[in-house]
Amino acid sequence: MNAIGAAVERTVIDARRTVCRDLTGHGIGRRIHEGPRVPNHYVRRLDQPLTDGLVITVEPIISAGTGAVHASSNGWTVHTTDGARSAHMEHTIVIRHSAPLLLTA
Repeated sequence: MNAIGAAVERTVIDARRTVCRDLTGHGIGRRIHEGPRVPNHYVRRLDQPLTDGLVITVEPIISAGTGAVHASSNGWTVHTTDGARSAHMEHTIVIRHSAPLLLTA
């Protein structure tokens, strides 16, 4: 899992943007949002293995500002704290021993 977060973070930094660290990808199974968390930045203590058949989302949320966010009163909409522009992208991936399978285009 660390390799995913490190790759996302490196790409975002190279683009001179910031990862919104409070928002992560996640596992998908019987529920649409379940574990494991898939951070969009390197987390040293995260040692979750990528096991065959695991289905995850990789969904970086990036900001042109600090990356700090807050939820609006409706409990769903998220805004950057500093009002900076942001973007969100999501891919769903099946982890397989042979090669990952991208389910989204």
